Amino acid sequence: MSGFYVTVARYYDAEHQDKTDDLDMYTELAAEYDGPIFEVGCGTGRVLLHLARAGNEVDGIDLEAAMLDRARRKLEAQPLPNARLIQGDVLKYKAERQYNLVLLSYNALMHFHGQAQQIELLRRLRALVSNEGLLVIDLPNPADSFAAQDSDAMIFEKSFIEPESGHLVMQSSISQLDRTEQMLHTQWIYDEISSDGTVRRTLAPVDFRYFFYSELRLLLQLTGFSVMAAHGSPELDVYEDGCERLIVFARPVGQ
Repeated sequence: MSGFYVTVARYYDAEHQDKTDDLDMYTELAAEYDGPIFEVGCGTGRVLLHLARAGNEVDGIDLEAAMLDRARRKLEAQPLPNARLIQGDVLKYKAERQYNLVLLSYNALMHFHGQAQQIELLRRLRALVSNEGLLVIDLPNPADSFAAQDSDAMIFEKSFIEPESGHLVMQSSISQLDRTEQMLHTQWIYDEISSDGTVRRTLAPVDFRYFFYSELRLLLQLTGFSVMAAHGSPELDVYEDGCERLIVFARPVGQ
């Protein structure tokens, strides 16, 4: 996982510049669960900095220095004393306080592949979230991917401008789904085109673990949480067949 984000860090913000549909949801949750916020896998600060700019106190942890460096540059340009970046492994992190809102935002849980690792993560988050707080997990709905016909074709995803160089980047992918292990193996391909027409190709393989709702509900119950709601979109639509996302709100249960 770490190597992947070293490779794609310079592309990440431009690639995800249109990913804003979940920010209103987090803004509203931050207002409802007034108090400090903790984000796992905060990366370049897409969610963390949005919440901090709104006046919330937010701590974010990420394993990859290359991603956090980009978040720090943003904080240098716009200092936010209520935002704190932590480089480290969340599975080893012990906080000195609890949080009213703990976020596994956009696909973050998919990087935790093994069941023992998933349980350890959720138990640590149970220790971090206050008794009146909320854990939010945002994942893709796996149903469409598991129903789709397999293909080895390279798929064009999008094009964007890499802001530091001004180069056009054309992003494609080749994916293979292991339905037995619930793993998606993707080779991301970034073709960066310079002003003289030279193409520089960057390959970035990554593995994501899919979760089904019943499985996730059991993992949460095992680690001290109770599912409060499941939604199919950041607009909090009902989680049902055909929805794009699986967004789970979970509350801690008694010790």
